[in-house]
Amino acid sequence: MFTGIIEASGKITHIEHEADNVHFTVASPISGELKIDQSLAHDGVCLTVVALEDGTHTVTAIRETLDRTRLGDWKTGDTVNLERAMMAGARLDGHIVQGHVDTVGECLKVEEAGGSWYFTFRYALSPETLLVDKGSVCINGVSLTVVEPVDDTFKVAIIPYTYEHTNFKALAPGVKVNLEFDIIGKYIARQMAAYRPS
Repeated sequence: MFTGIIEASGKITHIEHEADNVHFTVASPISGELKIDQSLAHDGVCLTVVALEDGTHTVTAIRETLDRTRLGDWKTGDTVNLERAMMAGARLDGHIVQGHVDTVGECLKVEEAGGSWYFTFRYALSPETLLVDKGSVCINGVSLTVVEPVDDTFKVAIIPYTYEHTNFKALAPGVKVNLEFDIIGKYIARQMAAYRPS
């Protein structure tokens, strides 16, 4: 489990394809502290560390992960948001994040607002993509508060610290992002669906 509080930025240094799998090698300030078989969120996607070498770590994405996320768009040199799994007993500073991306969204607009920024995103509606105003959403691994959800769009407000310490500064209209919706909302939506007339 994760919290959506980004720990470090990593840079993709190598990409290797093997059948349907893709191996990503990432250089980061925390790579040297990792262990083989450790879970690490990359732009909100929980991946397992499979190799370590000289300040880099390697993770593998299978076809299911590539199909449900934007990892297939990653290129050498791209910056990714990193977070290690939450320790039992630690503070939950963000919200409950599983590292299981629900869908890919698209950045529609970036607006500067007196030292902060508003980002507008669009996503494909489904019964489990439940957003509520002032609720939680995870975008590229970052725990954020939903602003003005309308139909298939919503906004988030980004403070300067988050802008500078995540890959939000690289987002622009047309760029795709990983979205994970609040697990509590998803469970409620599933329960409500069970009581609806068929």
